[in-house]
Amino acid sequence: MMAATEGAATLEMEQYLFTRGYRAIAGTDEAGRGCLAGPVVAAAVILPLDADLHAVADSKTLSAERRTALAEDIRRHAVSWAVASCSPEEIDRLNILWASMEAMRRALAALDVPPDYALIDGRTLIPSCPCPSKTVVHGDARSRSIAAASILAKTHRDGIMHDLHACWPVYGWKSNVGYPTKAHYEALREHGPTPLHRTSFRLQ
Repeated sequence: MMAATEGAATLEMEQYLFTRGYRAIAGTDEAGRGCLAGPVVAAAVILPLDADLHAVADSKTLSAERRTALAEDIRRHAVSWAVASCSPEEIDRLNILWASMEAMRRALAALDVPPDYALIDGRTLIPSCPCPSKTVVHGDARSRSIAAASILAKTHRDGIMHDLHACWPVYGWKSNVGYPTKAHYEALREHGPTPLHRTSFRLQ
């Protein structure tokens, strides 16, 4: 069991929805929206209301080691979880907002327990969402289900970019995981973009 994290997300929203008759309540969030390279990855998680996951918090507030440990706990305790992504080509075609929404839709659709309600991080509803839903601004800090999804999305995407670092080491993806750092921009100026760079983003 992990100690509770200061500022950890709660299950208040999920508990309220449970009283309204919903049983499979999924949180969903994405990772990699602001990156120059790589996919945008989303996760969806249905948590039991009695799960001992009090340390789950917004993935951005946690160290990489903490996220990895919590991701294992989430996968072990979740009623259902899934990850999905949109490729750089899809991001360039749809734009990053709608690619993020599509990745979240895919994650919800991939759950092996069909959700009957979804809590979506942010301000934008998912088109063709497979169930009733609501948006939650700063949801990864407020809803434990959304926070759990943010952790799974972040750890999964970081793993992808760490693996891709071996193919294109000059861009520093092992450390920046595709985000726009000074070293990443310098490598782009020197070597140009890879097939994994998002051509619709400003790369210079």
